[in-house]
Formats: sequence, structure tokens, C-alpha cells
Amino acid sequence: MNIRRLEKLLRRVKSGKTTVDEALTALKALPFEDLGFTRIDHHRSLRKGFPEVIWGEGKTSGQILSIMKQLKKKGQNTLITRLEEKKARAIQRVFPKSRFYPRSLVLTYLTHPVKPEGKGTILIMTAGTTDIPVAEEAAVSAQFMGNRVETLYDVGVAGIHRLLSERQRLEAARVLVVVAGMEGALPSVVGGLVDRPVIAVPTSVGYGTSFGGVTALLAMLNSCASGVAVVNIDNGFGAGCLASLINRI
Repeated sequence: MNIRRLEKLLRRVKSGKTTVDEALTALKALPFEDLGFTRIDHHRSLRKGFPEVIWGEGKTSGQILSIMKQLKKKGQNTLITRLEEKKARAIQRVFPKSRFYPRSLVLTYLTHPVKPEGKGTILIMTAGTTDIPVAEEAAVSAQFMGNRVETLYDVGVAGIHRLLSERQRLEAARVLVVVAGMEGALPSVVGGLVDRPVIAVPTSVGYGTSFGGVTALLAMLNSCASGVAVVNIDNGFGAGCLASLINRI
């Protein structure tokens, strides 16, 4: 249950349009709902400002649909990450108004419009084109949480003039998400140019000694630039979520 629906229910009880017993029935599943294979956290929207997010990988399309149907009943918007295209097609047959983003493997379904919450713009950047899927996961997640998002792709340190030509956009953003694989140098460079929070996202892109993103992760953790925070390898959703929390303060 989101805050808007809870306020509406309480107003109906106050006006006498809904009985106390009816309200209690509606509130019984408010904290969580046990479906046997999962426990849906319906309380998360009240605590965090956005509903529980579904991790698509490892779940069947039937399990995901069961969760989505219960979220819909509670008036919750739905965000699914790491969703295979085959599962997405099965879901869209039941929820035709849902939207699938094939590059980031994210699917969204809205029961109500997303309310703008962010105070400024979140700028999401990549070092290379191959980092875009992770960046898109961050972008869709941040937009889902009520933020204005801009993207700036393929501005890595191999051609630093590409980044420096966009200096004004860097300085105008309230939060920056910087996605990079290989040696993971871009967040350090950006962190040295701006007075805004920089969220670094290492990706698993790179040759053998990148060790599936570990090299980029360690480089970002050891950044000499101040104001740089780091999330896990390929964790675009985590970066989008953190950027949203900062942008709403």
C-alpha cells in the first residue's frame, strides 16, 4: 500500500464511508503478504518512498506474475530487474501496459503516475558503449523513483576531450552516476571535476585481468578523488536507488 492509498482509506474511515472492520481487513496485509514462495513487503513504500523491487533472475514468469498481481491489488507500481526477454513476453501478455527495456532487462508496470520527488537532475554517464546496459538499469530505476534523469554515454578516459566538452552538464547535475569497466578510471576523473556526489558503478566489461569487474571495483574503491561512493559490480539498480535518495534530500 502506498501513502496515497493509505491516506484515502483513513479519510474514508473518518467520513464514515468505510467501516473500521473494512479498514482492518484492508490493513491486515499491510506489513507483508506470504505467498508461500515469497513474502511481499507491502510496507516498503511507506518506509522508503517506493515499493519492493522484484529480482527477475531465478524466478519463473508464474512467480513474478503472482507477485505483480498482489502489488497491483495494493496500488503499487512494479519494477523488475534482471528479467529475461522470454519471461518479459509472458508477463506482457498478462500486463499489456507494462514496459520492457531490452537493453537493461528491466520491466516496469504503473498503477498510478510516478510523482516527481527529486530536487534536481541525476546525470548517468558511461565510459564506453558496452557499459550502457548497466547505466540504463540505473536510469530506469531512478526515473521509477521519481527523478529527472539525463544520460551521457561513451565519454571514457581514452578520449578525455569527449568528457571535458560536456563540463557544463556535469556541473548542472545534482548527483552523478558514473559507470565504467576496464580499469574503472572515469569516476576518479569526474570526482575531481565536480562538487557533487559521484556514485561509481564498476562493470564486468574488460579483458582477462579485469577479473569480471574486480579490477574496476578496486580502482574505484581506491579513488583519490573525494566525494566518490562505490556500489557493487554491475549494480545499476543500487546506483539508481542511492542517487534517488540523495536527490530527494
